[in-house]
Amino acid sequence: MKNVQETPLGGSFIFDLFAAEDSRGTFVKTFNHTACINAGIPEFTIRESYYSLSQKDVIRGMHFQLPPHPLAKIVFCPVGAILDVLLDLRKSSPTYGRYFAAELSATNHKAFYIPEGFAHGFRALTDVAMTYYLVSREYAPSVDTGIHASGFGFDWGTEARNISDRDASFITLKDFDSPFA
Repeated sequence: MKNVQETPLGGSFIFDLFAAEDSRGTFVKTFNHTACINAGIPEFTIRESYYSLSQKDVIRGMHFQLPPHPLAKIVFCPVGAILDVLLDLRKSSPTYGRYFAAELSATNHKAFYIPEGFAHGFRALTDVAMTYYLVSREYAPSVDTGIHASGFGFDWGTEARNISDRDASFITLKDFDSPFA
């Protein structure tokens, strides 16, 4: 983990994963507890991990879990490339309702730390993109929800393809009464 920078949305970070390449291929370190702490990222314990595979221009999001089971995430893209988007849902935050986006890819080895109180989504930029998640809590379906991908003012640069029924059912940010402080 290097080049750790706080994004304009306080409490979230973008950083480079350690990567080494040689004639055999590439080795990438996806998590280091001590490096996170030293970089100012809050204590993070991995409780679950998973990945998704998406076709080009598929948009997924904007997902989060409500209290009492909010979760933090570390997200990266080990195959292909994605446009990854964070949305601040913390009512008391000076950046409430604002978003930040960056490309995460297998070639740039960038990752996001996304704290509790943020929605997260992405657009696949390549024919196949894998998005990998390290999360601080286990999935809690009763509090899993989201903001509609077109409901907070972000220009995805394409029309959503293959949007899930669940993602299509999400409300807009203006209709969301945030429980996050």
